[in-house]
This record gives sequence, C-alpha cells and structure tokens, in this order.
Amino acid sequence: MDFELTDIQRETQSICREFAARELIPNARRWDHEHLWPTEAVKKLAELSLLAVAVPEPYGGAGLDNVSYALAIEEISRGCASTGVIMSVNNSLYCDPVLKFGNEQQKREYLVPFARGEKLGCFGLTEPEAGSDAAAQRTVAVRKGDQYVLNGSKNWITNGPKADAIVLFAMTDKPAGHRGISAFLIPTDAPGFNRAPPDHKMGISAAYSCTIFLEDCPVPAKNLLGKEGDGFKIAMSTLDGGRIGIAAQAIGIARGAMEEAIQYSAVRKTFGKPIQEHQAIQFMFADMATEIDAARLLTLQAALLKDKGQRHTLESSMAKLFASEMATRVTHKALQIHGGQGYSKEFDAERHVRDARITEIYEGTSEIQRMVISGQLLRD
Repeated sequence: MDFELTDIQRETQSICREFAARELIPNARRWDHEHLWPTEAVKKLAELSLLAVAVPEPYGGAGLDNVSYALAIEEISRGCASTGVIMSVNNSLYCDPVLKFGNEQQKREYLVPFARGEKLGCFGLTEPEAGSDAAAQRTVAVRKGDQYVLNGSKNWITNGPKADAIVLFAMTDKPAGHRGISAFLIPTDAPGFNRAPPDHKMGISAAYSCTIFLEDCPVPAKNLLGKEGDGFKIAMSTLDGGRIGIAAQAIGIARGAMEEAIQYSAVRKTFGKPIQEHQAIQFMFADMATEIDAARLLTLQAALLKDKGQRHTLESSMAKLFASEMATRVTHKALQIHGGQGYSKEFDAERHVRDARITEIYEGTSEIQRMVISGQLLRD
C-alpha cells in the first residue's frame, strides 16, 4: 500500500483543517450547549462541495475519492463532531446509495440537488424494534397501482428534522424475511410523512435526529430504489461505506481531545512544573497518539479498497470498531489530564467524551462489528 497522499488529498485535508479552525472550533461548544443546528457551517460545506465528496461532478459532487472523503470527515469532526456527522450522513448514507443503485431519473431528482447542497438527505433503517437486527423491519409498503402505501416508523434518524428526502427501508414481502425488504426515495413533504420533535441526546447535540412516522404515506412506484427485495442488500452495502465515515469522525474527535489536552498540559502546573513533564502524562499521550494513528491507517485502508471497487466489509468494520472504541479511550484520558477542569463545561474535554460515545453505537454497534468481522473471517 502506498501511504503517500496525493496532492489533491493533501489539499482537501488542508482546506478542511482550515475550515474547521475558522468556522467550527470557535462555535462548537456554543452549538452543543444551546443545541443549535450549524446552519451557516452546513451551507459553507455545500459551497466547498463537501456534502458529496465522492460523487462525480456531473451529478453535483466534488468528484474526489473516498480517501479524500475520510480525510475530510476527520478534519471537520476534529472541529465539530455534530457537523461531521451531518456531513457524513449526506455523503455516505444518502448520496452514496442513490449514486450506486439509482436510475438516471432518480439521480437527477434525488441526487444532484443533494450533492450540490441545495437539499439535505437522510437514511431510514432503524426502528424501535429493529436496531442491530435490521432484518426485523415492521414498516410495510403495500403496492397499490402505480404507487406504494407505507405505514410504520423509523427512529434516531440523523438529519431527519432538516432533511428534504430520505432513503427509507420497508417490508414489501414479510414472509420473505430480509429478502422482502425494499428501499424507497421519499420526499419529506409527502402526505402522511410526519416528524417528531428532535431527540434529546447525550452528545452530538447540534446534529438533530428524530423519529419519523409514516401514516398511509403514498410513494410513487418510480421511487423504488433498485428492485423489490433489494433493500437489505442496499442497506448493508451503504453501511459498509458509512462505517468509513464514522471511523473518520471518531478519529477527528479523538485528535481534537488529544491536541487540546497537550495544550492544557503545557500551562497547567503541579509540583513546580507543567504536568506534561510528568512521565505519567507523557505515557498517556504516547498511547493516545499511537491509537489515533492506528485507527487512521485502518480507516484509510478501507477507503482505498472502496476506491478500487473492492469489497471492504471486513476492513470497514475493523476500522469502525477500533476507531470508535479508541475515541472513547482517548477522550477519557484527555479529560483525566484536564483534571477537575475537564469535568466542567467551560472546557471541551467533556464534550469530546460525550460525542465519542455514540460512535460505538450508530451505524452498527461494536458488538455488531465483531459479528461482521468474525463472520467474514470464518467464512473464508
């Protein structure tokens, strides 16, 4: 593997790092405290073509590769984890499946304006009784003439309160189990499409999510993504790519926590010297930096395989598992280095701890990742 980044990848990384320093880091704490959607930041991400990094230019995207995407998500998440996941969902969970499985008409209507950032997308797989067990869908879609009528609910839908359309999964053939799941492109202003108020969460508080209710919601048959019964395949393929984004988000959170802890340790003194001169603190930084770099290498490996068009299920799950659990370990150490100040909302250390925790849960819990990884290994 060539570990050297291309000029374009380095430029993407640099642009995102500067954007995070200028637009995100000064505002992230306030957005978190006040639960404010980062409206202007999202608008500027669109202007930089960062809401569809790996979507080809003819469809409104930046036309870059997935390595560039992973680098971009890391830098944006280093500045604000909430903004990072808003960006990740539109890129990985919305644009990617429409690009991969949509027909030309669907791409023109449901990809181009979303890739340009004129509209925002979301992804509806999780239900109250179908989280890790994605095949246990209860939302149903019944064909009636030239349309489907959908009934059911989806929860924890990131971007849901702000989205203009959703890639949503429903049962079209219940007896067929996971082979009876289909995917639909649904505008959020469709009749019978209702949204609950935004969820109150432990972390990523500026990235809104909500529960969605479908009550006799009519969806034109032309909005079926792929074929009937393709839904489970589409969902799993989408999550393979989405896990690269969440791994990169976790790396960004961890890096932000470590860098801030390094700065704090240079000015905080105990026993007559800065705490970074104590070996106990130095060893913590050594472990933090090593884990962050290891997670980044796993993530870039998965992104590179996706760019090559190779299957990356194993690698994406490994990256997501290690990076998310690493972020929890690193942010906890960063808070510990801050001591009592780390427990205060006047510093960002506690926010990083809260933001890191969700990366072990969404887009497949750590337990699901271990199932995927072991399943891949034992299948070979």
